[in-house]
Amino acid sequence: MKKQILVVDDEIGALTLIGIMLERGGFGVLKAKDAKSALAVLDQNSPDMIILDVMMPGMDGIELCSVIRGRADAGATPILILSARGDAESIMRGIEAGANDYLPKPILHHDLVAKVRDILEPVGG
Repeated sequence: MKKQILVVDDEIGALTLIGIMLERGGFGVLKAKDAKSALAVLDQNSPDMIILDVMMPGMDGIELCSVIRGRADAGATPILILSARGDAESIMRGIEAGANDYLPKPILHHDLVAKVRDILEPVGG
């Protein structure tokens, strides 16, 4: 059974690219282009992990992370934040909002897949 990953990014190019990287890495991919659609996807699915972009119109990825953390159904789902903003303050905000980890964009295929595996398949687990 493939692990399902929900990817949330308002840039279609990034969404497609991350989806391809994850699929090549052996994961199933669910996609959403903003916070509202991401929450709708979560109403219907229980992904094994969520990858969020920070800069999105409306609710940003950090706020969305907090909202997801408050949900009974997805509160414990691992969340990885991807952002073009790799400054310490953004990273701190992401971690404080409940993200498990934070990766700067642009992301390399190998780094993304390795990070996802690290989070989903802890060593010795």
